[in-house]
Amino acid sequence: MHIHILGICGTFMGSLAQLAKSAGHRVSGCDANVYPPMSTQLEQAGITLIEGFDPRQLEPAPDLIIVGNALSRGNPCVEYMLDQRLAYTSGPQWLGENILRHKHVLAVAGTHGKTTTSSMLAKILDMAGLNPGFLIGGVPQDFGVSARLGDSEYFVVEADEYDSAFFDKRSKFVHYFSNRLIINNLEFDHADIFEDLAAIQKQFHHAVRTVSSSGTVIYPAADPNIAAVIEQGCWSQQQAYGTQSSEWQYRLKAEDGSSFEVMYGDQVVGVTWQQVGLHNVLNGLAAIIAAHEVGISLEQCCLGLSDFVGVKRRMEVIYENLGVTVYDDFAHHPTAIKTTIEGLRAKVGHDKIIAVIEPRSATMKLGIHQQTLSASVDSSDQVYWYQNASIDWDINALAEACSVPAKATADVEQLLELVSQAAAPGTHIVIMSNGGFEGFHRRLTECLGR
Repeated sequence: MHIHILGICGTFMGSLAQLAKSAGHRVSGCDANVYPPMSTQLEQAGITLIEGFDPRQLEPAPDLIIVGNALSRGNPCVEYMLDQRLAYTSGPQWLGENILRHKHVLAVAGTHGKTTTSSMLAKILDMAGLNPGFLIGGVPQDFGVSARLGDSEYFVVEADEYDSAFFDKRSKFVHYFSNRLIINNLEFDHADIFEDLAAIQKQFHHAVRTVSSSGTVIYPAADPNIAAVIEQGCWSQQQAYGTQSSEWQYRLKAEDGSSFEVMYGDQVVGVTWQQVGLHNVLNGLAAIIAAHEVGISLEQCCLGLSDFVGVKRRMEVIYENLGVTVYDDFAHHPTAIKTTIEGLRAKVGHDKIIAVIEPRSATMKLGIHQQTLSASVDSSDQVYWYQNASIDWDINALAEACSVPAKATADVEQLLELVSQAAAPGTHIVIMSNGGFEGFHRRLTECLGR
């Protein structure tokens, strides 16, 4: 079958393309901007790429068009596809019906931590010899790719609550036939498509309703927003974790979370790993529970986590020289920013932490999280806020509201100069953005390396 993908260079769609190719299909695709690293991955997989949306690329007609959720009415290819009545579907629906329907699906949902937890779970299953397939919204450094088909019955999927396509406004995860569903956390996000928290909870409950009675919903016992979802009805097994009343608990052995113990029944097994922060301990505990559910021993689970390297753009060290360390982090929500900086603070003690933040997610660009953003950086020593062209609210007021020294700028050149001058030995610089940040990461490391 010839499958053509509209919007192929996004992480999800690019990963989907590689799965389709591995499944034996002829795959091509297009996007507005075709550039590395995704373009390189796709070309190496033998996938034909076209830049732009000229409808002539749909002649002769492919057997099926998969439409990315970034595409909407008015796009030339979309209009041609509809006018010619060509066969089309959404990426999540194709994934569910063609890959996941026949797998034992371990899905990871939540406002943040999905990519990291999915990567941890895939690592555990892989080290246990299960050779799982996976599709993850980032690149696990343990595997070097964001997706693989695998040759076993198990498949790990990052289960996103964002909508599926312009013609299907349901969240992606309702298509996934989940056997084990992790819900890490639940907060208000994606203000461009959800009116309020209740609207998000409704979609999460739809996901819960798709889990079979023999499946399991795994969630932190202390999260009231998730509890409200479960209270709407759950027909599956439930596994809450993290509190003293829970069957699964943890105990920190190191304050920064780099070492902890997992307690289950009368078993106590330790993990010592490269990650830090209580949020990662909870991510790891959720991954352990899901893996244990499919028969992996607690000892094997903890061994897999201890060997887990991490995920690109999740506190990834991109520069280290003369006592200065620079991290690239994908943080897209105030809670993610807060927990990430707190984890680093616990690790580095009194060393200087500089946070450089581009509020780039759709929700933050709309100014929804202004009040909580200022408090999210309390554990840093200095913060620089970057006002990109899409932010039309008063970012200077945000800087003034911070409890630590803060400055806002719309000039990336000025930002580069400010951060470079502040980079003394013993400094940790965390660059936080879920986008390219106008090449700031590369330019900063080049400047520091001179």
